[in-house]
Amino acid sequence: MPTCPNGHHQSAAEDWCEVCGHRMSGAAAPAGNIPAPPPPPPYPHPAPGPTMAAELCPQCRTPREAHAPFCEECRYNFLNQTASSFAPPPPMAPMAPNPYQHPSSAQPFSYYDSSSSQVHREAEPLGPDPAAQPEQSEGDWMLPPPQTAPAAGWYAVIAPDREYFRSMMNRSGPEAAGLNLPAYSPEQRITLTGPQVTIGRRRHSTGESPDIDLSRPPEDPGVSHQHAVLVEQPDGSWAVVDQDSTNGTTINGSEDSIQPYVPVPLRDGDRVHLGAWTTITVHRS
Repeated sequence: MPTCPNGHHQSAAEDWCEVCGHRMSGAAAPAGNIPAPPPPPPYPHPAPGPTMAAELCPQCRTPREAHAPFCEECRYNFLNQTASSFAPPPPMAPMAPNPYQHPSSAQPFSYYDSSSSQVHREAEPLGPDPAAQPEQSEGDWMLPPPQTAPAAGWYAVIAPDREYFRSMMNRSGPEAAGLNLPAYSPEQRITLTGPQVTIGRRRHSTGESPDIDLSRPPEDPGVSHQHAVLVEQPDGSWAVVDQDSTNGTTINGSEDSIQPYVPVPLRDGDRVHLGAWTTITVHRS
């Protein structure tokens, strides 16, 4: 099976790698006697800082991911600054309404959870009036009526955060000068159901979409395709894990990003900041 010479296993193509653009090892040679072009020299990998802003593609304004040589959306070559033919992706088909969505989140551009929501059974009636029951003898016994425990769970509220946006702009470089806070973006609310909820942006090339898709209008360009994950803990609480995103993830207004791949426990009311303006607040119901 053809493999990427740079080790990108997520590429599904068999001729050229969708991540770095190199010819796949073991792929068929081009037709004719024309030799395949040699691969470009390796590019440096500088250590990203905690507040490093993503480099924007000059052709489609998509953030460059982890010093990749090609743009994820339009295939612009960052190494030799060569443009390519680019057509905007087709419009997304409208999604069917989620029957388990909370009524307060019935807004356009709603975020939907890919896992099914839990439906709690209604409390059962205790039965007829005990006074109407026949008299029991000393040897008779009856089971107590079933007891229902109150339902408890967690949910997340996703919305633009003006205060976080201003703080991010003050820490970012000139690449972020063209970003503007959306004039209107309705607050969204989803129920958190285990074992995990992925956060990111949809990949138009593969169709891969996270549970919380921040590529829907108004799209947050500072969010990576695989940005972070909310993970359910054994005690029923939740933690957030940054997936080595380009711009990092912060909590409760901190300027320091959390460490990649290290779970950070969340409490009721904690705010998770990511991208250019998105804040996800978790609550316990």
